[in-house]
Amino acid sequence: MDVTITSFGYLHDAAPAADLTIDLRHHFRDPHVSPELRYMTANDEPVRAAVLATSGIRQLVDAAAVAVTAFAAGPSAGTVSVASGCAGGRHRAPTFARALAARLTEAGHTVTVQHRDLDKPVVQR
Repeated sequence: MDVTITSFGYLHDAAPAADLTIDLRHHFRDPHVSPELRYMTANDEPVRAAVLATSGIRQLVDAAAVAVTAFAAGPSAGTVSVASGCAGGRHRAPTFARALAARLTEAGHTVTVQHRDLDKPVVQR
């Protein structure tokens, strides 16, 4: 089964249409609040390490993988779409998207990952 995962930032635009949307804004600490991480992105190891070390993230990746597998097992054929969103789309959402993609790939899915807002400027708040 094919899976498309799109990471995005709610502060840039509305969430993309998806079968499953994961909102990371309210339950997981934003690396943006750390001055040393603010201008980095999920392309930088310190950001990925900080996000993946957050309590609950790995369990959420596992739960999302189970949900995607359930969608894929349904009677309708087609790509399962997942959207993972955070405030700016530069830290939590793309890190989560990549972790979920790795988990799903290990399970035998063909996964495409897109980062809608990863390269946009930091949102000043």
